[in-house]
Amino acid sequence: MALLLKNAHVVDPAVDLDGVMDVLVEGDVIAAVGEGLACEGAEVIDLTGKYLVPGLVDMHVHLREPGFEAKGDIESETAAAAKGGFTGVCSMPNTNPVTDNGVVVEYIKSVAAAKGHCRVYPAGAMTKGLKGEIIAEMGDMVEHGAVAFTDDGRGIQGAGMVRRAMDYGQMFGKTFMSHCQDDDLVGDGQINEGAVSTRLGLLGWPAEGEELQIARDITIAELTGAKLHIQHISTAKGLDMVRAAKAKGLPVTCEATPHHLFLTEDAIDGTYNTCFKVNPPLRTAADAEALIAGVVDGSVDAIATDHAPHSDWEKSREFELAPFGMTGLETALGLVITNLVKTGKMSFGRMVELMAIAPRKILGLDQVTIAEGSVADLTVFDADAAWTVSEDDFASHAKNSGFKGVELTGRATDVFVGGKRTLANGVVC
Repeated sequence: MALLLKNAHVVDPAVDLDGVMDVLVEGDVIAAVGEGLACEGAEVIDLTGKYLVPGLVDMHVHLREPGFEAKGDIESETAAAAKGGFTGVCSMPNTNPVTDNGVVVEYIKSVAAAKGHCRVYPAGAMTKGLKGEIIAEMGDMVEHGAVAFTDDGRGIQGAGMVRRAMDYGQMFGKTFMSHCQDDDLVGDGQINEGAVSTRLGLLGWPAEGEELQIARDITIAELTGAKLHIQHISTAKGLDMVRAAKAKGLPVTCEATPHHLFLTEDAIDGTYNTCFKVNPPLRTAADAEALIAGVVDGSVDAIATDHAPHSDWEKSREFELAPFGMTGLETALGLVITNLVKTGKMSFGRMVELMAIAPRKILGLDQVTIAEGSVADLTVFDADAAWTVSEDDFASHAKNSGFKGVELTGRATDVFVGGKRTLANGVVC
């Protein structure tokens, strides 16, 4: 049956749309866009007062399956994605077994096809077992649908291995996504090294532990000609390095997470709330301000969540023993609208660039536009919906969000993936 989405405020900078109109969906594609559309026999959904944009894509998500289903699985975490307004996610390879061959890629795709609530684009490991010793089966993974390569979760420590992986892997035309962490310098660091770590008696995780590898990987990307994407950038100096690389014409991009944009090390206090323990750590207020400026001026290419579900018992341990990471899929859209759009720092068009257009471009995916013939991956949201983040809002198995109790404005109401509704009036289908 055809779907007629009426009276939505459509925003898509790729086709210069910003106004109230109708969208007709037939099958899995958009059949028409315009004012006063009609279609006999179509299901009519009135979206008056709501925004409709190209489906959002989160290019940095941990689905945990296979191997860590106690934390989350493909079904639960794609449900969280739909709840947050996403039509697609890029899954990280630190699973068990590691996503370092075509068999695991195929497993993720098959489970997502059977149980998923959004599209899943698997990223493959750069090295076997994420050990940084032997190049992974890149060709095999690409053949089965891997969209990018990364050793996310730890990062490759040897510069020579990064070069070999880039030299070999660039023949497949994929982007290399880099988790920048110098283990020798970071050591057992828990939070940003500075006044807060000193006051709380926690081992520091210096900014330089990230920045050294940003500089290294940009240099190796220049040497090899490979496409490089810096994951979850968290420092002002690191962002300046990316700016300099872009100015040289290098194919370098970066992402920032909502928690690095809207939280700082000052959120960590004497309660030692482990929801604020993330990697890289929450940085200074000056770093967060620099990242926001980068989001606004285009230096930051994409907003991604690094959604990292963990079991309650894991996050309930002592700060030093608890794992790094927080969830983010359900809160990202509301945080961006509340802190960046409603404050006038950027437009909804810029938000679409950051959360829909750029992720697809970096990952080499087909673009989705609000135009006739485009696949009907659509996100609908109420920009004025006021809500307070609580555990009841999470479709994820995990509740380790650093934004619980925060009041937000803006929330996804409906999501369509290939014309099929995966979120209806805020409820996952």
